[in-house]
Amino acid sequence: MFKKILIANRGEIAVRVIRTCRDLGIRSVAVYSDADREALHVRFADEAYFIGASAPRESYLNVGRLVEAIRASGADAVHPGYGFLSENADFARAVAAAGAKFIGPSPEAIHAMGSKTGARQLMMAAGVPVVPGGREAVADADAARAEAARVGYPVLLKARSGGGGRGMRVVAGDAELAAAFASATREAASAFGDGGIYVEKYFGTPKHVEVQVLADSFGETVHLFERDCSAQRRHQKVIEESPCAVVDDEARRAIGDIAVRAARAVKYEGAGTVEFLYAPDESGRGGEFYFLEMNTRIQVEHPVTELITGLDLVAEQIRVAAGERLGYGQGDIVRRGAAVECRIYAEDPDKGFLPSPGKITRWRAPSGPNVREDVGVYAGATVSSFYDPMLAKCVTWGPTREAAIARMRRALKEYTILGVKTNVGFLRRVLANPVFLSGAYDTGLLAAMKNENGAFEDLSRIALGVAVASAHIKAEEDAAKVFHRDGAGVSSAANGESGGRSRWRSVGRVDGLRADGG
Repeated sequence: MFKKILIANRGEIAVRVIRTCRDLGIRSVAVYSDADREALHVRFADEAYFIGASAPRESYLNVGRLVEAIRASGADAVHPGYGFLSENADFARAVAAAGAKFIGPSPEAIHAMGSKTGARQLMMAAGVPVVPGGREAVADADAARAEAARVGYPVLLKARSGGGGRGMRVVAGDAELAAAFASATREAASAFGDGGIYVEKYFGTPKHVEVQVLADSFGETVHLFERDCSAQRRHQKVIEESPCAVVDDEARRAIGDIAVRAARAVKYEGAGTVEFLYAPDESGRGGEFYFLEMNTRIQVEHPVTELITGLDLVAEQIRVAAGERLGYGQGDIVRRGAAVECRIYAEDPDKGFLPSPGKITRWRAPSGPNVREDVGVYAGATVSSFYDPMLAKCVTWGPTREAAIARMRRALKEYTILGVKTNVGFLRRVLANPVFLSGAYDTGLLAAMKNENGAFEDLSRIALGVAVASAHIKAEEDAAKVFHRDGAGVSSAANGESGGRSRWRSVGRVDGLRADGG
């Protein structure tokens, strides 16, 4: 096992990785820019190294400075988190050249699947249905226009690298293509160090469903069920849940098998996510899946999978990278209940989700049974304009979807965040929306909630009160039937264990973190 891990990232994911390092008895190393000198991940780590100016290209995207930090710290492994260089094959090679282990797939797998165009080609060869579009990145706006004419408008200009909605633009016709291409190229180059853009058919409002996979170096590959990530703004996920309410068991097995085959095709190792567009049929319970891409890293929304499986995905990544076997097969993984994640952003939803940088003067987080917060800030911390404005993730579990949503509504009410605008109130409105509550929502939900002034509508207090009360009653009834607790935590009966190796591992503690950042 590794002795010291450097986290080549910042914010809540860096804190998240540090926590698992502590659980495993591994020393942690943070890196930081000028803007992050007082950041929580810097305070939290055992060691911290300065890597440059605030702009990402001069710090978190600067391979040379990161390699210097690896060597100076003596770290024997590097966890890339998500975003920045997490899907950069050259960075993975640079880590190896510096004498450390990259906690993730091989550079070859990153190149094959971390590139969206490369992944599309691989899936086409395997006979997996993909979204209609190009096989390669286009050279310029004229080439993009020609590809769009072939595919048919509307189209999506899409960065071949990275994720998180960066480098993506919907284009309705020729007149707006050149400006959209230039904008997407600039954003992709800034976010991922790669300005390559390809053209894909834009479906409008399908569901966005993804499958979590894990694989070791001994040939064992499993999936950990699906997540519904359809609640998005600007092509970036805001609320994620598992399981998907409209995916039946037959479809679940089918997309799980496809995800496993995709991972095996590139000899994948570690944690990854295979993403699909899902177009339900008229019944709402069947339909077509189209392969989108594979993310060769941990995902922002990984906690929902952790809560329904009991696995610590970061710990699994580390164990696989250290040469250990998964030690379990597909049949050993059991899905329990449902989980929902809300991303807490410093932004103003009623002003186009405009970021709200500034100093946080107060931070009071929710707590209570089956409520988890992965956080990257504290009262007194400054939210920089240089980076993504996500502050934290609130995740709740329940024996049913209704229970998990009811618990999330309660948790969001407990937040007190002062000094910056946040999307907490907006999240509460989404969770009260009847379409969201039905589970049949799609990627157009958030846009459909806007009124003529661009603000977001509230439901009537009466309808909302009835919906929440009903969900609470059902949640309490279901919880009483399914779970019981004793002094040692969830009992083996509640876990559903029937002998054999338990898969209920720690999912990251939250002890030791105070609201004031101590």
